[in-house]
Amino acid sequence: MDALLIQVLNGLDKGAAYALIALGLTLIFGTLGVVNFAHGALFMIGAFCAVTMQRILNISTSVIDETQTDFLGNPLKIETPVIQNWFGPEMGAAIQDWSVPLSVILVVPVMFFVGYAMERGLIKHFYKRPHADQILVTFGLAIVIGELIKAFYGANPIQTPAPAALSGTIDFGTWFGFEAGAVLYPAWRLVYFLFAGAVIAAVFAFLQFTTFGMVVRAGMADRETVGLLGIDIDKRFTLMFGLAAAVAGLAGMMYTPILSPHYNIGMDFLVLSFVVVVVGGMGSLPGAVLAGFMLGILQSFASMNEVKAIIPGIDQIIIYLVAIIILLTRPRGLMGRKGVMED
Repeated sequence: MDALLIQVLNGLDKGAAYALIALGLTLIFGTLGVVNFAHGALFMIGAFCAVTMQRILNISTSVIDETQTDFLGNPLKIETPVIQNWFGPEMGAAIQDWSVPLSVILVVPVMFFVGYAMERGLIKHFYKRPHADQILVTFGLAIVIGELIKAFYGANPIQTPAPAALSGTIDFGTWFGFEAGAVLYPAWRLVYFLFAGAVIAAVFAFLQFTTFGMVVRAGMADRETVGLLGIDIDKRFTLMFGLAAAVAGLAGMMYTPILSPHYNIGMDFLVLSFVVVVVGGMGSLPGAVLAGFMLGILQSFASMNEVKAIIPGIDQIIIYLVAIIILLTRPRGLMGRKGVMED
């Protein structure tokens, strides 16, 4: 039972990443009808925003310390982080330690701008083009972004640790009656799951309870009618593209302590996230979230040694097998809408 609980927990944090990326993908497809293969690159940009924030907070200056000397008696030059000069050693060190969560102040505006610029500069020219054209141009854009990241940050993964207070483990076993130490789980993975749940809830609340969101949902259902009412639905959809980019960026930012960012991290999640979207149902936001968590848990259980001993390599293909089964029985996905991607 303790092994099963660990696999459920692993599946939840992995499913949270799938659900967040798939949510952004579905927002873009549901509003603009665009199959955006550059969405994984947005996840990657968010991750490297966390790397950038870490480097900004670690910028240091050389200060001559008269109290320390070399073997010749000359005062030593000490590299002191600027943030510690501004706020003091203790507060400055604490800010540096919490660089990943603090990256949100950089990620949200940067990702919203990137999404807005991407839609206005490129995507809008492919609205009426075939989905194959959309896939090719956005996939090419993802490759370009990946190579730019590689040029600026290098090809190797960059360590971006979680805050020290959240880098330990939580003893889940005692919560469920197991003996102490039976189920130890990384604290940051639990933080990521809770963070993903909060972002998903915020997106659904925004679409459900705000006037802007209600208009967007109406436009997703019947774009022409909303336009005839004198509402600039195209502008609202463009803003939704920015929102979807921000969601993907937040997902990447918070995932950096779990998986060190590298220039190809977006591609690692992109294909799986599209499978999640298709399984959940193209254009269905609840379907994307449901499928993300479901497939994350299934993949986690398939990675158990006991399962792989029976079916070698099952952890690599389980998501695709489930997708085939679901699409054979429910061609629209779990919660897909009629008429979407059926032409």
